[in-house]
Amino acid sequence: MGKRLIAMVLVLINVISLTSCGITKTKRYEAEFLVLFDTVTKIVGYADSKEEFDKNAHMIYDELKIYHELYDIYNDYDGINNIKTINENAGIKPVKVDKKLIDMLLYAKEAYKETDGKLNIALGAVLQVWHQYREEGINNPDNAKVPPMKLLKEKNKHTDINNLIINEKASTVFLKDPEMSLDVGGVGKGYATEQVCRYAQAHGFINGMVSVGGNVRVIGSRDGKGEPWHVGIQNPDLTSEKTNLKILNLTDASLVSSGDYERYYMVDGVKYHHIIDPVTLMPSTYFTAVTIVCKDSGMADAYTKAIYNMPYEDGLQFVEKHPEIEALWVFKNGDLKYSPGFEKYIRE
Repeated sequence: MGKRLIAMVLVLINVISLTSCGITKTKRYEAEFLVLFDTVTKIVGYADSKEEFDKNAHMIYDELKIYHELYDIYNDYDGINNIKTINENAGIKPVKVDKKLIDMLLYAKEAYKETDGKLNIALGAVLQVWHQYREEGINNPDNAKVPPMKLLKEKNKHTDINNLIINEKASTVFLKDPEMSLDVGGVGKGYATEQVCRYAQAHGFINGMVSVGGNVRVIGSRDGKGEPWHVGIQNPDLTSEKTNLKILNLTDASLVSSGDYERYYMVDGVKYHHIIDPVTLMPSTYFTAVTIVCKDSGMADAYTKAIYNMPYEDGLQFVEKHPEIEALWVFKNGDLKYSPGFEKYIRE
């Protein structure tokens, strides 16, 4: 199995006797790897031996790798039709894909409806422009530029999600518009995290925590008897000595944050981040960060992007219509606001 984890490091972080919790000889282990979804994935769990934990970590890696390859928009993989394959065949022909990809695309189409288009995986043509300008701006800061609105509006003509045709019976995906492309960055990582954690739980990983680039999913509890996991919300002020904005108590739940503090570039002293408002076609300017807590990591990922693109009043109304989610907003001036049920998670 080790050969499949070329970039994976398994580290014993703490050895904790849990006899007092009634789990004799169980120890805490942590794994970390850097390849998938272009981010850091961490796994924490308790096991009777390192071999037992390593087996679970390998299992999670192997499952997550499947989703990583299916959702990739930049790279090809032998024998796999992925998002890149679908985009390359836009306007040409339907592409037969794995059911795992079909299921995520169907979920994303429902999220589009639920969020009134604030989460749109068909926005790829616009996002490609921003990606190009961001990469050029990062590599050559002195010549960094903002994409012209004329170009963005032209690309936006090719973002109609109704042109995404999914045939479940044939397991095919077809983009009717030849200039259309998919980008599942707003939902794919969270959806994959959720599906992998469900798979791991069904195969014996019953108390653990998986973080895929900050998409955190906790399975069960820390001790198997209800002791919650302690999960930090990253402070968007990266200059602060305070790493976490808040620490939450979570049991069998997900936490996802979206913000302007990681993927961005500067133009004339102005920050342009990667979360693009499908209405303005520009980076959203309402907040510094938004955090969602709910059980399903896919839902948390999709909704945190959508709410980030809504004024606070609209976002609060959205949360109140969805009792399964709670939200925290971080405003540009540093002020915090919570949905009514969010504070119950905050660890004193």
